[in-house]
Amino acid sequence: MEHIYDIKVRFGDTDAAGIVFYPNFYKWQDQSTHELFEAAGFRVSRLQLEEQIITPLLEAFCQFKKPLFFEDKVSIHSEVKEVNNKVFRVEHHFMKGEQSVAEGYELRAWTSTTGDRPKAVPMPEHIKEVLLK
Repeated sequence: MEHIYDIKVRFGDTDAAGIVFYPNFYKWQDQSTHELFEAAGFRVSRLQLEEQIITPLLEAFCQFKKPLFFEDKVSIHSEVKEVNNKVFRVEHHFMKGEQSVAEGYELRAWTSTTGDRPKAVPMPEHIKEVLLK
């Protein structure tokens, strides 16, 4: 399932040369992942509070291709591309109109907090089916 999350580049996200302060891409990827889960019917706050499931980040990558300037509108196309039992990969493509400005991914673990400490557990099949549509 692909989800599109729209953002507007804010003053302070980038400089006058269009160089985005790099942690902002990772923040936007994280936000887009949460929006994707909500659109799929699995609100992150509900998973955490009611199901005792969190999705900690294991690895993140982002390749910056084009500058972004104050007030640019960007669409982040996010999709879960694979689920390997307990770990899943979310890919993100940043688009300014038809122009690709960045792309990246996150590896996250499906993790239960019901015990002495968090433990990665298999993602339920019904959730995999929705996310991999």
